[in-house]
Parts: sequence; structure tokens; C-alpha cells
Amino acid sequence: MSAFPVSPEKESQLTQRMAALGVREGDIDESFVRSGGHGGQNVNKSSTCVMLVHRPTGLQVKCQETRQQGLNRFIARRLLLDKIEALQQGK
Repeated sequence: MSAFPVSPEKESQLTQRMAALGVREGDIDESFVRSGGHGGQNVNKSSTCVMLVHRPTGLQVKCQETRQQGLNRFIARRLLLDKIEALQQGK
């Protein structure tokens, strides 16, 4: 079973990108908070917003793009990898 509600190809790409950047899953602190804004009553009841902190760099990402926690977890990891990649490239 997949860890995220995305295709196996997308999950594989994420795993490969994490390995290429030297990011381990153990270096990421993940927490869930209640979302705000659009989404109806669901966002007020469930913790669909995902916060990730990459301990070695201190970079932090918050994602509440969808109403699905699993999909937000995937998107948050992509955003975190974008930030780490920009940091490594000196931007």
C-alpha cells in the first residue's frame, strides 16, 4: 500500500528526489493542525493541514492545499524539497 494517495510513479519520483538531495524521512518532523479558510466544515473538524520541519536545515513548510491529509503530506514534501534544493544551489 502506498504512503500517499498518488500514483506509484509520483511516489517513486519523490523518493528518488529525496535521495538525490540527501534528505531522509527521519530528518523530517511532521505535525498536523487544523486548516483554515475554504473547505467547509470539514477543515474545522479534522487536522488536514500538514507542517514539515527539516531538522538539519531548519526549513519549515505548511501545506493546506487540499482537504485530504494524505495529499497534503505529499505536496508538503515536494515544497520542502524545492526549498532544500534552492538552499543547496545558493538561491
